[in-house]
Amino acid sequence: MAGGFAVSKSGADRRDFKGKITWYVWICGIIAATSGLMFGYDIGISGGVTAMDDFLLLFFPSVYARKHRARENNYCKFDDQRLQLFTSSLYLAALVASFAASRACTRFGRKRTMQAASVFFLAGTALCAFATNLAMLIVGRVCLGVGVGFGNQAAPLFLSEIAPAHIRGALNILFQLNVTVGILLASIVNYFASRVHPLGWRYALGGAAVPAAGLFLGSLVITETPTSLVERGRDDAGRRTLEKIRGTADVDAEFDEIRAACDLARALSEEEKPYRRLMRPESRPPLVIAVAMQVFQQFTGINAIMFYAPVLFQTMGLGTDSSLLSAVVTGGVNVVSTVVSILLVDKVGRRKLLLEACVQMLVAQTAVGGIMVVHVRADNEPSRSWAVAIVVLICVYVSSFAWSWGPLGWLIPSETFPLETRTAGFSFAVSSNMLFTFLIAQAFLSMMCSMRAFIFFFFAVWIVAMAAFVLALLPETKGVPIDEMVDRVWRRHWFWKRCFANADEARVNDNC
Repeated sequence: MAGGFAVSKSGADRRDFKGKITWYVWICGIIAATSGLMFGYDIGISGGVTAMDDFLLLFFPSVYARKHRARENNYCKFDDQRLQLFTSSLYLAALVASFAASRACTRFGRKRTMQAASVFFLAGTALCAFATNLAMLIVGRVCLGVGVGFGNQAAPLFLSEIAPAHIRGALNILFQLNVTVGILLASIVNYFASRVHPLGWRYALGGAAVPAAGLFLGSLVITETPTSLVERGRDDAGRRTLEKIRGTADVDAEFDEIRAACDLARALSEEEKPYRRLMRPESRPPLVIAVAMQVFQQFTGINAIMFYAPVLFQTMGLGTDSSLLSAVVTGGVNVVSTVVSILLVDKVGRRKLLLEACVQMLVAQTAVGGIMVVHVRADNEPSRSWAVAIVVLICVYVSSFAWSWGPLGWLIPSETFPLETRTAGFSFAVSSNMLFTFLIAQAFLSMMCSMRAFIFFFFAVWIVAMAAFVLALLPETKGVPIDEMVDRVWRRHWFWKRCFANADEARVNDNC
């Protein structure tokens, strides 16, 4: 059996908890997912702003000069470490903040952690919008990064813990849907702000205050998750909340499971701290999967495209207005395709979406690379028809990412850790994502300068590795209650089961 294990959905092994899909669950989910809107806006806004002449002239005059130099190498116009630091500093700050966010989630709850994220978002937005020098600009981006670290830690966990098992995928993907909506909104704002001189870039960066304020106000009215309440010893409040979000008083079975998971987590944490417990063999399967999903998500090349879409399209021969408009088009494709994921993830499962996307992304990446090798040289621009063909292929690529590795990269880590290591394990996922997002953001323009069109083949090789990983090591988690993952997924997987001691064995297989 070369592939992963698909969980059975029938027989005595299946547990169906009482309750219905309430409007309150969806409202809480939409508000929590606003953290993703902020994250997406930050991803999308930086690339458009760095393509605006007024911004470059004030903060990066050498890049402005190269951009308008007639014979400058097409692939190297925007190769500047300080310019890349403007984008990447956010993700370096988010990496560090994610570990503090893990402790905040455990001690203060998911809701309070999202509130803290919104405060950092508002502070960072103000600093960036009113920046008068590069240092002020970078400090603002660092504040935004702390907000991303806190929001990306708390929101997916919140969504997974309030969702009924049979719609957990769809509800969790609201986070990624908001990421894509944020990227689209940023692209639209960039398009219109680029026409407003000389303050357009300030309006673009200041626009982040809208989703930040929405998250802050919304977080005041949503509930805490039942799991977080019970985890912190508030059993009565946890039960009342569970009854409220399930729309029924008949929640004994689900509440007993949550309380049992919390009791076990409490007992284990007294023996061993969560981060130390993550190093144990039985914690390796979800930890390896969580980190690998984040690394692979970044090495699809998606954020390189989303960060620098306007810059990339200018390299392909499109003017500033056309490149910003093309970024809007790819952002729209991103949103629509994420909706496809919401509709399909709990029906067809995680593995099928990931594998289909690998094929589609591989074809698109290699086709774009091939066209650029032939038609985009260092000192020429492609014909209009080839430039349009590249934009279309990138849309094909973005669509496949948006219904697979984008949302599932956050969903799978948030649903596979047992409670005793859930916040600690997910912090490793968030920090891994931010680390490799930082590396891509910091290196992409330099890589494009040195590798030129072959950068697309670099990402294509990674896509092949991703497909092999899914086939061999990623189990299907569709429809499995979040607190039953160990027994129903990891202990039955052909490879990961060796990390768990059998009932008649005293120790775990050393080959785990």
